[in-house]
Amino acid sequence: MTYQFDFAVLAPYWLQFLRGCGLTILLASCAIAIGLVIGILTALAKKSSSRPLRLAAEAYIELIRNTPFLVQAFFIFFGLPTLGLSLQPWSAAIVALSLNCGAFAAEVIRGGIDAIPRGQFEAGTALGLARMQIFRYVVLKPALRIIYPALSGQFILALLTTSIVSSISAEELTAIAQSIDTVTFRSFEIYIIATALYLAMSIAFAFLFKAIDRTYFSYPVK
Repeated sequence: MTYQFDFAVLAPYWLQFLRGCGLTILLASCAIAIGLVIGILTALAKKSSSRPLRLAAEAYIELIRNTPFLVQAFFIFFGLPTLGLSLQPWSAAIVALSLNCGAFAAEVIRGGIDAIPRGQFEAGTALGLARMQIFRYVVLKPALRIIYPALSGQFILALLTTSIVSSISAEELTAIAQSIDTVTFRSFEIYIIATALYLAMSIAFAFLFKAIDRTYFSYPVK
C-alpha cells in the first residue's frame, strides 16, 4: 500500500494553524508567568520556619509531581463544578498549567536557594540590608542565575504540555489540528505540520531564553 501525500488540501487552513500557534504561545506564556510566581512563593514556603507552611508546600509539590497532568486538568475542569466552581476551558487550562508549572519550578528554585552559601546571608545582614533586600539581591538573583538553564528547560516543557489541555476543550494548536482532521481526514499530513510547528515554537522559546540569559544573567555567580 502506497500512501499519497496531499498537503495541498490543507492550504486553506494555514490561518487556523497560525491561530493555533498564537493561542499555544499565549497559553504557555500565561502559565509560565503565573507558574514562576507560584514556584517562588512555594520555594519560600518550603524554606519557611513555619511548619504548617512547609507541610502545605510539600503537600502541593508532591501532589502535582506524582499525579498525571491530564488527571489534574480533568479535576479542575470537571471536578471543581461539583463544589460550585465552574471554569471556562481556557481558564481551567491556565489554572491547571500554572499549578503544574509552579510545582516543578518550586523544586528547581529551592535547589538554587540551597546553593547560596550561608555566609552570603550573614554578609547581607551585616551590611544592614532589610530582609526583602537580602532576599532580592543576595538570594533570589544569584539563585536564578544558577538555576536558569534548568528553569528554562522546564518552561519549554510547559509549552509542550499545553497540547494536553485540548482534552478539556481548550483551544490551542492540537485542538485546532483535531478539528481540521475531522473535516479533511488527512491525519498524517496534519500531525506532520503540527509536529513541525511545535518544534519551531520550542526552538523559538529556546532562543528567547538564551537571549534573556545573555542579557540578564551574564554576571558571575560568585
